[in-house]
Amino acid sequence: MLLEPVQPVWFSLNFKYDDCMKEIRILLAGNPNVGKTTLFNSLCGVHQHTGNYPGVTVEIKEGKREAHDHSIIISDLPGTYSLSAFTPDEQVARDALLTSDPDVIVQIVDATNIERNLFFTTQLLEIGIPLVIALNMCDLADEQGITIDDKCLGKNLNIPVVRVVAKKGEGIQKLVDTIIEAAETTTKPDHRKIEYPHLVTTHIDEIGNYLSSHASLLKTLSPHYAAIRLLEGDEHLLTMLHEKGLDIPFIDKGDPAERDGITEDILLARYRAAEKVTTCSVMCTMGRVMPADLIDQVLTHRIFGIPIFLSCMWFAFQLTFSASNPFLVGIEYVWGYFTKIINGIGMDPLIRSFLSDGVIGGVGSVLVFVPSIFVMFIILSILEDSGYLARAAFVMDRFMHSIGLHGRSFIPFLIGFGCNVPAIMATRTLQSRADRFITIITIPFMSCAARLPVYVLFAGVFFGAAAGNVIFFLYVLGILVAIVSALIFRRVVFKDEPSPFIMELPPYRMPGGFTAVLHMWYKGREYLKRAGIVIFGGVLVVWALATLPAGVEYGSAESLAGIIGQAVEPLFAPLGFNWQLVVGLIFGFIAKEVVVGSLGTLYGGEDMLESSLAADPTISPAIALAYMVFVLLYMPCVAALGVIRQEMGNWKWTAIAIGWGILMAYLFAFILLHVGSLFIGA
Repeated sequence: MLLEPVQPVWFSLNFKYDDCMKEIRILLAGNPNVGKTTLFNSLCGVHQHTGNYPGVTVEIKEGKREAHDHSIIISDLPGTYSLSAFTPDEQVARDALLTSDPDVIVQIVDATNIERNLFFTTQLLEIGIPLVIALNMCDLADEQGITIDDKCLGKNLNIPVVRVVAKKGEGIQKLVDTIIEAAETTTKPDHRKIEYPHLVTTHIDEIGNYLSSHASLLKTLSPHYAAIRLLEGDEHLLTMLHEKGLDIPFIDKGDPAERDGITEDILLARYRAAEKVTTCSVMCTMGRVMPADLIDQVLTHRIFGIPIFLSCMWFAFQLTFSASNPFLVGIEYVWGYFTKIINGIGMDPLIRSFLSDGVIGGVGSVLVFVPSIFVMFIILSILEDSGYLARAAFVMDRFMHSIGLHGRSFIPFLIGFGCNVPAIMATRTLQSRADRFITIITIPFMSCAARLPVYVLFAGVFFGAAAGNVIFFLYVLGILVAIVSALIFRRVVFKDEPSPFIMELPPYRMPGGFTAVLHMWYKGREYLKRAGIVIFGGVLVVWALATLPAGVEYGSAESLAGIIGQAVEPLFAPLGFNWQLVVGLIFGFIAKEVVVGSLGTLYGGEDMLESSLAADPTISPAIALAYMVFVLLYMPCVAALGVIRQEMGNWKWTAIAIGWGILMAYLFAFILLHVGSLFIGA
């Protein structure tokens, strides 16, 4: 299945530009993990999360910097290794580079791996747009004994090269000055051309001459470069020209074997050019053993790597629960204090019920667990920014292939621990339709942050000091269910082999405290927004159902909520869920945090939700465990389902994903209820 062409998704910051300033539009391009987003932040001061793997940035972010009476509009493209796009996010980068006609392209090059980066440079050189190289991570190159003659590098490529350390803000002003100078140059850039074999040059000239008479169809591409793109196998461009009724010489009528040979010759010419430039400009100190290499021998060990990763995750969940618990107790006290004040004020009983049971009991029950969410986000940010999570993906590659998944599928799984929505979108980095669909179906089993309040609530009430271990077990269970599901779908539905996994490991970096806190704040802020909008709306509906019809006792079995819950309760009788727990599951479809909000609304009263649950004789530790398992597995939130429908392209597979999740939830909750009853009480 061929990927559909993807239109660039532009994210505007709605700047108001000064009419007196000259506008310059630049594109930041480069391979993944070269510090593109960090440089973007340094240039325009707009902060966003920096990921250590492809798939995080799938939109084009736009920012602004003013300098020397110029307004520089900066667009950060998704990382890509070449203009031969295979995945949707690579297509976004390709389409922007080839169709948006910027004033300058800035390629960020990793100074520690220049030759690999220069292959992309050989493609950008031929576009015909002024190109500037930002040589990033020069400090790391120095530490590794890599000496780079940037002047020689620029001379060999015939383009400006600027040394920068984006993380520290070094070289940024010089880069800005160079960008302005390149944009104001009136002469057409005379980039050093790639030396192709004579036969390749002949076919380029033949196709280029033919396209010259149809130049208007090529938009921003020159006929010469369009000819090279066609010989490289650009199906998107070829399809567009075919739709215009053109038959391309050699491409449409030539020998297929000869065309493949020409494509290979172009590829080899680019690699030779990159190697030649690197040899002339870079000198390495041989024999130096870097600490990162020694660390990698342990962290990426084929035997010890996975236990180390699981130990890190266990520590993260233990720290999440223990570090956030003092804040949780304090917030509980504050909400309880407000509840007593409201109940002591003379006001209409309906308004009192709304404030006490709806707002504080519902939304307040969710906000109590905000510290846990914030702690989890900052831990994941530190692990990610340090470069460790990318190594975890590398360690899991062999295992992922053994269960029928692509090694790169582990990246969306890691993202899924934060939120399933971007995780599902990150499957765009997978080339195979089978790999994408299996990964999308199994991602909802990765326990997102929205489920964490449910775990913290029930584990804290029913398991005490063992709460951290229980939460860790739930995360591991989600991974195991994903494994079982992947095996079944690979062997029953999608029987083709997963494609090979190629991934570079980013350098180890000391996580910046400010960056980690900033990441935590932005992620946590999104959570708070949802608590203020989606969750409030959900618990408001639950409060209304628990209040109506007029005259019934709030939250009783005679209320509308009770009637709905009791109608569905028989379906969950084998799992031991009472009708209040059932109502929480029903409204958890909106967002998983609404599960806690619904329970807080239904149980109501002056006692906090924890006390009410502990006093409920119908809920035992085994039932609480089964309930947490069901919340973990039964279905993602409505936002995630919308993205599943978007990425899978039809409702059939979306329904299969929903049905499979409910089946797994019921099966594993039933098993753990009865197994748990033998050990922790019925």
